Amino acid sequence: MTDLPLRLAAAPISWGVCEVPDWGYQLPPARVLVEMRDLGITATETGPPGYLPTDPDAMRAMLSRYGLGCVGAFAPVVAHEPGHDPVPGIAGTLDRLVASGGDVLVLAAATGRDGYDSRPELDAQGWSTLLANLDRLVAAATARGVRAVLHPHVGTMVEQRPEVYRVLDDSCVPLCLDTGHLLVGGTNPAEVTAYAAERVGLVHLKDVRGALAARVHSGDLGYTDAVRAGMYVPLGAGDTGIAGIVAALLAAGYDGWFVLEQDRVLASEADGDCAAADVAASIGHLRATCERIGVTA
Repeated sequence: MTDLPLRLAAAPISWGVCEVPDWGYQLPPARVLVEMRDLGITATETGPPGYLPTDPDAMRAMLSRYGLGCVGAFAPVVAHEPGHDPVPGIAGTLDRLVASGGDVLVLAAATGRDGYDSRPELDAQGWSTLLANLDRLVAAATARGVRAVLHPHVGTMVEQRPEVYRVLDDSCVPLCLDTGHLLVGGTNPAEVTAYAAERVGLVHLKDVRGALAARVHSGDLGYTDAVRAGMYVPLGAGDTGIAGIVAALLAAGYDGWFVLEQDRVLASEADGDCAAADVAASIGHLRATCERIGVTA
């Protein structure tokens, strides 16, 4: 890991750990964190609320025990409903990030429903409320020394290509460039990188099988079913063009975190046995990419 010229981190979702109710079998933190450590990973996102200890000191101590730092935390927030203030809802997450050394709040424009298989349409008032609240959430995080980024995400209010570009054009929120979710939502992540590399505050590196992603985008297949069917694959094994995106980001001067993510649904603990091997394969692809483009540690 130390020979990679990237700030590389991991996330529990690569081990099937997800905030969606009844998503699948949830591996215990001790197993996930030790496998991250053994792969040479030095930092992680926190995973779903309650997966790691909610007490900041306890969380920091747990991560330290495995030689890991904290990158940030994923925070789905309902930001489009008039009369609902999402800012108080991020206070606890910000407290934990500040205390644990994490510096990125990964916002998703949640629908208010469970799961990511359906979403309502926003009207003009909803869009006005969402854009204003995104800027307010950025300001609230900045006041605590934390960078807030918006994660365009399948099954949220910012999923499709026109929605991603409207946020970029009409708000100040930095972007979590999630290569997989952008592609599934109909947005070319390489195009977004070229359009607004200076707005990228965090990168989630995912690779996807294009045929399954297209079925989700068309509405022919639900998102959760596509994940179960193996839509996400190790970096380099899919159709996302990871090497070109990484090269473009580095050329543009991006020096933030690259977080490895390969969403999966586990039926049992044994299903988690392939997780570490897939993360290792992704690391190998990044190493080969860096060697090919002449970027060294």
